[in-house]
Amino acid sequence: MTHTSNVFPTSRPGWLTFIQFIGCPTPQRITSYSISPNRQRPLAGAAHAAIFNTFRRFRHQILYVAPPFIAAYAIMNWAIERNEYLNSKPGRLLEGGD
Repeated sequence: MTHTSNVFPTSRPGWLTFIQFIGCPTPQRITSYSISPNRQRPLAGAAHAAIFNTFRRFRHQILYVAPPFIAAYAIMNWAIERNEYLNSKPGRLLEGGD
């Protein structure tokens, strides 16, 4: 007795035909996805970089920021001392106040 319809064929094209018959699509492209290392560890080295980057930025900006603050402090200190002198007894006598 010969049977022409083979449910589990042994040859590859027949096997693919059987899989297509039961409704599974044949694999055409295999896509693999991966995540970049920056996405896996978004804060990797952040503390180390923050310390040295902050120092670098501070070092490059100090000459732009410090002189105006030093000048403002010196002027304010002079103004406070001058005000205290003018409101004292010797200051009033020297400046001809009432």
